[in-house]
Amino acid sequence: MVFKNGHGVDKMKKKTKQEKIRNIGIIAHIDAGKTTVTERILYYTGRSHKMGEVHDGEAVMDWTPDEQERGITITSAVTNCEWRESDIQIIDTPGHVDFTIEVERSLRVLDGAVGVFCAVGGVEPQSETVWRQADKYHVPKIAFINKLDRVGADFFGAVGMMREKLNANPLILQLPVGSEDTFAGVIDLIRMKQILWDDDTLGATYTSADISPESQELAKAYREKLIEAVAEVDDDIAEAYLSEAEISEESLIAAIRKATVDLKLVPVLCGSALKNKGIQPLLDAIVQFLPSPADIPPIKGKHPETGETIECRPWEKDPLAALIFKVSMLKGRKLSYVRIYSGKMTVGEDVYNPLRNKKEKLSRILRMHANKRERMDMAGPGSIVGVVGLKTSSTGETLCSADHPVFLENIEFYEPVISVAVEPKTLSDQERLNQVLGKFMAEDPTLTVRQDEDTGQTILSGMGELHLEVIISRMLREFKTRVNVGKPQVVYRETLAAEAEATSVFDREVAGQHHFGEVVLKLRPLPRGTGNRFRSTVAEESIPDIFIPVIEKGAMESLESGTLMGYPVVDVETVLTGGSCKESLGSELAYTVSASMACKEALAKGEPFLLDPIMDVEAFVPEAFMGDVIGDLNSRGGKIEAIHCQTGLQVIKAIVPLAKMFGYSTALRSATQGRGTFTMQFLRFDRS
Repeated sequence: MVFKNGHGVDKMKKKTKQEKIRNIGIIAHIDAGKTTVTERILYYTGRSHKMGEVHDGEAVMDWTPDEQERGITITSAVTNCEWRESDIQIIDTPGHVDFTIEVERSLRVLDGAVGVFCAVGGVEPQSETVWRQADKYHVPKIAFINKLDRVGADFFGAVGMMREKLNANPLILQLPVGSEDTFAGVIDLIRMKQILWDDDTLGATYTSADISPESQELAKAYREKLIEAVAEVDDDIAEAYLSEAEISEESLIAAIRKATVDLKLVPVLCGSALKNKGIQPLLDAIVQFLPSPADIPPIKGKHPETGETIECRPWEKDPLAALIFKVSMLKGRKLSYVRIYSGKMTVGEDVYNPLRNKKEKLSRILRMHANKRERMDMAGPGSIVGVVGLKTSSTGETLCSADHPVFLENIEFYEPVISVAVEPKTLSDQERLNQVLGKFMAEDPTLTVRQDEDTGQTILSGMGELHLEVIISRMLREFKTRVNVGKPQVVYRETLAAEAEATSVFDREVAGQHHFGEVVLKLRPLPRGTGNRFRSTVAEESIPDIFIPVIEKGAMESLESGTLMGYPVVDVETVLTGGSCKESLGSELAYTVSASMACKEALAKGEPFLLDPIMDVEAFVPEAFMGDVIGDLNSRGGKIEAIHCQTGLQVIKAIVPLAKMFGYSTALRSATQGRGTFTMQFLRFDRS
């Protein structure tokens, strides 16, 4: 039986019910083939008419100049396509650790995910990170083992790594036919058919036939394992299996779907996206096994005033509840990416932002296809759309109806670990710089900007060297703003080595009124990662309870800037141990200032020291160069945690202070004749 491109697609069907929507993300380590998989999906569903290749800089989803130059995904791109009468809305996410926030924001609003794994590298470090992010948001997943045509490809090794590293329960639905340069197709274990692709049609046609005799025994063994695994999580299949009754294809698919949505199993498929093999069955699996908005529990929000829990059901007649998960500046206009959970949005209507207590008008609603857009009059629940017209609303904020206000859970953001100083080259650049930085910060919550009080320089802080490089590049390309850039600087934290106590008295006249407040604070160090906390041990006759919150506020605000180099102070307990109050003279101003002054004095006395950002580093090197690489990491103050072998490479796990990792990629390439690679992500703040 021969199938052709677009098989099962009803191209006339534009509007779909909630049951037919699939909101999915493509997630993986850098260079596992996410964007290539997405390009093939768009081609075979008829959404694009030419396959764009990442290495040629022509991928539809990598459309920004920086992405095309570097050959990597930097921003999450949203698109949609149709397959088997289902509307699939796809977010292609970055794999580089510097852009993890893009993955986090996308997973927050998705119903399902496709994890792409390289058959040679298996589960790589960033794969683990994005998989855990998906677990955090309870996102059902299917896995696609890619690059089975590559030398060293090991399908079963990659599945084993999923069990070991991701603590996943993989369910093998396909077996590869051949391997490396002989890889030709897959065996479908549900239908017990062999699928081979036609190279002459770029994989658009494929043949489904009986399994070849040499593969029959292996296929039967893995079909048995598949049914056993499903029987463990599904009573109906278990009953049929134990009574040796025949299990129909429909009942098996239904059981796998339920187990996938319930996060009990992860269906595993395989192929080679670059060689155009395996994509159509992957599309079938997305439709068959990943949930629609109607399959997942309604998202819960809170009433902004009463705190009452509100369920947002995916029904058009319900009040609007939508989350802004990304903001982009395109040609100077603000485009907000929104996931609608319940209700509907209509062009020209007002929506309400409960965080800012403001109404906003929807001037346009857009269906997104990477950097192309189609106008829509209305969007219903389950839709992921672009919205133009929101002036004040930003990433992570909720849009709802003013009559039924609701707060959806905020998106968490990461703290920046590296910074550079930027200064404009000309007066006209100076005028544009603040405006441009404001736009970048609206787009990217992990980018922070501050003015250095001593030098007057503007300090940009971000998630890594590449993150800041891209920001500087975009300043020049998109906004024609030229800047001089200083060397990257590490963003430290400060803490204390010893307990310290200080007393401060505020006793003066301000604006014709006398103010008095005396505060005694004791600061003591806490274990790493504990955070800051405040408590009071004073009696009410010393300081009335009404002033305790303002003393806490004054103390905590003073911890935002330490006495050594002005970095935030962490892991410190502030204890209010004493103080006094003069009747009728005590005021919030006096106690706030006293608390701040006492805190600063105690910080200076408490033997403050700097905490370095400590990075989790994994270096992938050929065995012949292992000694040199370990020696280099040791010289950078690194601690080697583990070394293990992985498909012809040695993987060295180490923790290293970020300050010592500048220029490491060049050093590693030099030490390994260009064959070594590494990944690095933030682990914790600690003493190096």
